[in-house]
Amino acid sequence: MILLDYPYVSDFLLQTIIENKFEVIATKEAKQIAGNKFNNWIAEEDAARRLRDNPHTPIYTNSENSISWIQQHTQGTGLPEIIDLFKNKYKFRQLIKTAYPDYFFKAVAVEKLRSMDVSGFKFPFIIKPAVGFFSIAVYKVDSPEAWTGTVAKIEQDIIRTQSLYPKEVIDNTEFIIEQYIRGEEYAFDCYFDVKGNPVILNILHHVFTSENDVSDRVYSSSPDIIQKLQSPIHDFLAVIGSKVNLRNFPLHIEIRMDEKGKLFPIEVNPMRFGGWCTTGDLSWFAYGINSYEHFFYSKKPDWESIFQTRKGKKYSLILLDNTTGFKPEEIAGFDYDALLADFENPLHLRKIDLDKFGVFGFLFTETSEKNESELTEILHSDLKKYIQLKSGFKNAIMI
Repeated sequence: MILLDYPYVSDFLLQTIIENKFEVIATKEAKQIAGNKFNNWIAEEDAARRLRDNPHTPIYTNSENSISWIQQHTQGTGLPEIIDLFKNKYKFRQLIKTAYPDYFFKAVAVEKLRSMDVSGFKFPFIIKPAVGFFSIAVYKVDSPEAWTGTVAKIEQDIIRTQSLYPKEVIDNTEFIIEQYIRGEEYAFDCYFDVKGNPVILNILHHVFTSENDVSDRVYSSSPDIIQKLQSPIHDFLAVIGSKVNLRNFPLHIEIRMDEKGKLFPIEVNPMRFGGWCTTGDLSWFAYGINSYEHFFYSKKPDWESIFQTRKGKKYSLILLDNTTGFKPEEIAGFDYDALLADFENPLHLRKIDLDKFGVFGFLFTETSEKNESELTEILHSDLKKYIQLKSGFKNAIMI
């Protein structure tokens, strides 16, 4: 079964549902999103009954907004507890702390941030919502002197985003402070099959401009990245599987690898792949892997065959977030054609309403090894070159 919700459902996911006749739970939101595209609806009460009868029934959601549906309709199945265990970073770190005995983390209520004395903490450290999404209110703190300014930024983030996502997606009442792990960051989609075995569907390198960068601008995948990370990620998933009984369960996970090659969890997102149908769709554009079909049919990618036709290629997911310095009300438009012209092989462009969601869109690309400078350029770009300003603000583009 599929549980559709806002803010976004891709055409690729919709087409996959239609072609495979996957059952869609007939929520109000799903009906609004799909209209008359489907004839394979399942009533909410029937879906809930099926999950209560068999909590291992395969279910996938495109959006964390639908977590509230699970919490309301599947009490007694164990699903709400599993979801909360993964969504709450503090609880998840408690779960696996025996595998990371020296790892520092601490929960703190938002109203206590300003009065907290952090002078005795080891710097740098990371602070972020215990339940969060989209790198919102995530900051690296380098010194005690930076604490007050960081708290002020967090308070502004809370005001700015509290109406955009439900509490189940972002809960700013509690934050987690944890040690900063130096190393490379990665994200991947996977699922645990009917027997509880993990299956990896993609692996992406989350690239940053510096140690202080916490943005989501560029994620890149390649045969080399997958081959390098596949084995240690399987070992990491084995730790999770030893703690939680997962069957027919999809996950989107972000990790960091330290200089010794040990993986540390950043966040584990239950019941879905990457938000906004990003990483799940990228697997198709990049490798011809339909992640949704693989999950529901319990299929495993034939990586060796796939790699034979992708040698020397890198596949990237690029978030076009508003780093221009201009407010949405100052911006008349975004020159998507100019953006596409700056890339060797754009695979797919996803335009998003800036006024509603604060981003211009997502771009999926294929890049040859010799041309990786295009990824470096977009990583460091403030995107001003693509901005069309409203009358009265045009002189500001030169500042």
